[in-house]
Amino acid sequence: MVVAIDGPAGVGKSTVARRLARRLGVPYLDTGAMYRALALHLLEHGIDPEDRAAVTAALPEIRIELRVADDGRAEVLLAGEPVESRIRSAEVAAATSRAAVHPEVRQRMVTLQRALACRHGGVLEGRDIGTRVLPAARWKFFFDAPPDVRAERRLRDLRDSGAESTMEVVARELAERDARDRERESSPLVAAADAVLVETGSAGVDELVDRLAASILGRPAAGA
Repeated sequence: MVVAIDGPAGVGKSTVARRLARRLGVPYLDTGAMYRALALHLLEHGIDPEDRAAVTAALPEIRIELRVADDGRAEVLLAGEPVESRIRSAEVAAATSRAAVHPEVRQRMVTLQRALACRHGGVLEGRDIGTRVLPAARWKFFFDAPPDVRAERRLRDLRDSGAESTMEVVARELAERDARDRERESSPLVAAADAVLVETGSAGVDELVDRLAASILGRPAAGA
């Protein structure tokens, strides 16, 4: 079973995808964590994430893996080391969206993510799962929410991780990230034509998980 969940930052993809995977008894694969791990490598090695040539030259030496445990939990590894606690900062998030615009980066990640999906199946969440990584996925969902709701969620996540920011800064960063994601040359952020659109602004996590699980288990996906 493969389920694709796409959408911009701050729409609740990770929380819902993680719980949905648990409900379905399949792995949860956070593809965004793989991009963040790559960005972390760039930052730690003094490589400008906007320098396409430098980033492309560094790709062969960047070893990123997702280790899936028996209980379905997946952990991102960089050079064989767990990096989850180091990839959730605002600095890494900003570097991630800048590096992700490069076609070479996206091709490298798409190849890795397809291999993981073929090996493990599961719920994959990201920005181009249904359009580029797994266009033949049977179930596709695209999440969205109003900008103010997304900014509020993102600010809460940052504070929960120990980082400080303001609503104004977070809202501006999200708008800039949206522009980069939607306007990039390779795999722009857009809903797949056969994806189910899900508005997450006014719905709770439990309600969303129930709705998606019912859609998956109770009837074939649209276009299947």
